[in-house]
Amino acid sequence: MLRRTIPVLLVTYLASRAAWAANEPFVGEWKVNPSKSKLADQMKVESVAANRYAFEFGGGTSETIVPDGTDQPGIAGTTLSVTIVGPDSWKVVRKQEGRILVTAYWKLSKDGNTLTDDFTQFGPNGSSTNTKLVYHRATGTSGFAGTWETTSVTLDSVYVIKVQPYEDHGLSFINSSQGVTRNVTFDGKDHPLLGPNALPGSTSSARRVNERTLQITTRINDKVAGTQEDTLSSDGKTLTITVHAAGRATPNILVFERQ
Repeated sequence: MLRRTIPVLLVTYLASRAAWAANEPFVGEWKVNPSKSKLADQMKVESVAANRYAFEFGGGTSETIVPDGTDQPGIAGTTLSVTIVGPDSWKVVRKQEGRILVTAYWKLSKDGNTLTDDFTQFGPNGSSTNTKLVYHRATGTSGFAGTWETTSVTLDSVYVIKVQPYEDHGLSFINSSQGVTRNVTFDGKDHPLLGPNALPGSTSSARRVNERTLQITTRINDKVAGTQEDTLSSDGKTLTITVHAAGRATPNILVFERQ
């Protein structure tokens, strides 16, 4: 009797899981619509000593770097290097285990009040995502030291997220271009971010606000780095992700369309 019961229970379980996955509205492939998205960013550069600067790119954690072009310890097991290309130009590179994750070319305007950032993020397969940002000076008087806030952002690359079922009634958010997979369940449990570009010590937990709204919290080494709300439109064709980075008042709003 037991031998007959186990296959029946297994078939019932698999059928139930398949039915849930088929009815889960977040499952699918989503492509960002740049014209509908609103991206905001803030970064802080502080001169802390002779030829030493503290950089804060969000999450409330700063990295103190000598801008001599060498790889130096950064957040979450990464390295950061800053090269002074000229009096108004810097090159910033982040690596993980020797592999380049990000390059950014910064250039100041002649009056020193505008900073342009040609920012490229590299995926594990060599693919890249380029973003061009224009910041205005919020604090500081000269040079790169100060608080900088975006005035415009241009996405030059395709940004796609795939959402798949994960374990029992959980979800996987797979961002192949960034090389990061975010697995979540809705029991408050933290799950590590996976993939070659996932920062060591980074985790996500989630709760379902309602059928069409998720709230996800990201932590780095148990410290909250940000929260986001993932909201589906009533027709299920649009996914809006509103990201609140720790220490920043203005969220990023990414609008995706179902493919």
